Amino acid sequence: MTLGQFLKEVDVISSGGMAKWFLQENTVFVDGEPENRRGRKLYADMMIEIPDVGTFFMEKNTSDEE
Repeated sequence: MTLGQFLKEVDVISSGGMAKWFLQENTVFVDGEPENRRGRKLYADMMIEIPDVGTFFMEKNTSDEE
């Protein structure tokens, strides 16, 4: 999952096209480092902090079944 997809998944933005704008206007931290690339890959055990929204931890997908 990319950072842009994550922002949409947690309802910070309403469409993927808003990711670039959101990251230009807001500071998002990935593992404590500022990140502004919407295409940044996120992996299990990463921490994503969005000020005024919350802190999130990526979890490993334990089920690939649908």
